[in-house]
Amino acid sequence: MAKRHLLLVTTCLWALSCALLLHASSDGFLRVNLNKKRLDKEDLTAAKLAQQAGNHLLKTSSSDSDIVPLVDYLNTQYYGVIGIGTPPQNFTVIFDTGSSNLWVPSAKCYFSIACYLHSKYKSKKSSTYKADGETCKITYGSGSISGFFSKDNVLVGDLVVKKQKFIEATRETSVTFIIGKFDGILGLGYPDISVGKAPPIWQSMQEQKLLADDVFSFWLNRDPDASSGGELVFGGMDPKHYKGNHTYVPVSRKGYWQFNMGDLLIDGHSTGFCAKGCAAIVDSGTSLLAGPTAIVAQVNHAIGAEGIISTECKEVVTEYGEMILDLLIAQTDPQKVCGQVGLCMFDGTRSVSNGIASVVDKENLRSDALCSVCEMAVVWIENQLRENKTKELILNYANQLCERLPSPNGESTVSCHQISKMPNLAFTIAKKTFVLTPEQYIVKLEQSGQTVCISGFMAFDIPPPRGPLWILGDVFMGAYHTVFDFGNDRIGFAKSA
Repeated sequence: MAKRHLLLVTTCLWALSCALLLHASSDGFLRVNLNKKRLDKEDLTAAKLAQQAGNHLLKTSSSDSDIVPLVDYLNTQYYGVIGIGTPPQNFTVIFDTGSSNLWVPSAKCYFSIACYLHSKYKSKKSSTYKADGETCKITYGSGSISGFFSKDNVLVGDLVVKKQKFIEATRETSVTFIIGKFDGILGLGYPDISVGKAPPIWQSMQEQKLLADDVFSFWLNRDPDASSGGELVFGGMDPKHYKGNHTYVPVSRKGYWQFNMGDLLIDGHSTGFCAKGCAAIVDSGTSLLAGPTAIVAQVNHAIGAEGIISTECKEVVTEYGEMILDLLIAQTDPQKVCGQVGLCMFDGTRSVSNGIASVVDKENLRSDALCSVCEMAVVWIENQLRENKTKELILNYANQLCERLPSPNGESTVSCHQISKMPNLAFTIAKKTFVLTPEQYIVKLEQSGQTVCISGFMAFDIPPPRGPLWILGDVFMGAYHTVFDFGNDRIGFAKSA
């Protein structure tokens, strides 16, 4: 394979002028210095909306690798520029491992405001355009896009992917797409979740033999003062961006980049809920870390995060706490406890609810909320029993966790002055611990000239059989260089350099 120069596609923050400094380095990379600006409250809201859009339910470097530089949109979104057509028409896209389709606004989008605020693909200006015409619609948590499929060449770095099937969006029905800093989304998930069976861009690269190795890797720069937002490397990984060797874990379920993980530890202590295993998804389109409410409440308690006081939670602990404790001491199956106290129906195998549904969901019926809270209380109390705590301490702890349940919009604030005193948290993956320090899991925002700190953990509950589930977003990927090995269906993690 002929050697190719590594071209970093120029990207910059929307609405800001870019001063681009290009220089060739000794490793053969042609690098681009990228501009950034600090995070504020309004931009976090915009980024969270875009995150919802990006999730619909995620060899050493050589001259045969292709690199796309990433702009860090306020430490919450990472995006870069691709070209579609001949000559290339440039689009700013989110590189999203939590979806699989490529879409950009179409010149035939007439009735959506978002299309008028972003770049639009003009098929008539491309000599390599091929009509497809199949209509499609993708529904996200915050809205939807609809349009039709087309085929054209796509330029990623200096790679030209020929006849790539993508969506020309003719309707974008969400404020997300109006305020977003991106034109479209480039999905990097598996073809199993691709609408219209369109191959993800990496599959097309693989089929066209454009890569030295069937991998792509992310380095996300979390330094708010650094010029570079990070790099996405196709066909390899840059050893300058990680330390030591990668720990690999097999993909357990294709679609998203899903694998099996173990417990979440707080200062080395088990949180209980995932002690026997949980599923996890690595998702570059998610800003924070999203996981079961039962664990996030424990994290909030440990770091002093302020949430909302749940009346239902305190009611369950006050009225049923001792009964739950006695049943657990009597070796009752934890899955049967809430059924025995009368807060959940029991199907003969386990208590029946919608899994541990979020108790802050306003649409939950009261009975469902009580059942969900009971299931969380069982996890908390069982975990404290393992620590040989007294009955009084256990029930007081459960009451305290009730006060740390995440707020309805998912975020929890912490004191910026207490960051140095917060505990380390660790995910157990492939029987190894991946530690996050407070400086890594606390996100700082700028609001009215002042710094506000929020927890990088959000409550997100997926019922069985798909869940319980963690989504490891940019907070985790910023700490750990991540390799997506589609040739061997595995994911690798190493400390970011």
